[in-house]
Amino acid sequence: MTLVRQGSSYIVIGLVQLLLDWLVFVGSTALGLPVAPANVVGRLAGMLLGFWLNGRYTFAAAGQQRLGWKRFARFLLLWMLLTAASTLLVTAADHALGLQYAWLAKPLVEGGLALVSFMLLRHVVYR
Repeated sequence: MTLVRQGSSYIVIGLVQLLLDWLVFVGSTALGLPVAPANVVGRLAGMLLGFWLNGRYTFAAAGQQRLGWKRFARFLLLWMLLTAASTLLVTAADHALGLQYAWLAKPLVEGGLALVSFMLLRHVVYR
């Protein structure tokens, strides 16, 4: 498992996750859902896809996928912490700048959290 291969796969899967997360977030808030719950719903949609793809491809070892309930439990704890941070930052952008800027801020927030997430996923969840 090389860091370059894992990093490349993580970026591709992360972009797909981010797109799904962002589309659900924007759609939910446009329909009137408040920013905080919409952020959680968007991240939940991306999380379910990301756990499966990263376990099956990014962090797989010699063709062996790395999924299962123990990994999912560790993943869920990490996801909750990162979701709390994301929700605080996106909500702050909404309060300070308005909803349209929160829509623009979300990809930036998630991109920053992705750097931390990669290392934690690699060393804590999919080990």
